[in-house]
Amino acid sequence: MSYAAFFEPIFRRRFMEYQNAKNILPEKLIDEIQKYIQGQTLYIPRKTSHKTGWGEMNGTKAALRERNQSIMRLYRVGSRIEDIAAQYYLSPDSVRKIVSTQNMD
Repeated sequence: MSYAAFFEPIFRRRFMEYQNAKNILPEKLIDEIQKYIQGQTLYIPRKTSHKTGWGEMNGTKAALRERNQSIMRLYRVGSRIEDIAAQYYLSPDSVRKIVSTQNMD
């Protein structure tokens, strides 16, 4: 699987998720917000009590975990680090770090 094919669904979910304020917020609130900003994208952060860890909402964390497990499987069956690195578009040093980290688990 290519790097682009692996991460494309994750990036699509992450960067195409926005809502039109007219469909969600009351008109009075939109009027108030428009006193400060108009026609631009506005990020509204989650409340601290609703925060999730890095990569949990968009699937990046799970995708990287799956990729690293695949790398470990290849390494355990004897694939060379250089070949794995080329397959996943990583540097050999990155693959070594993944292998050493996965061996500790």
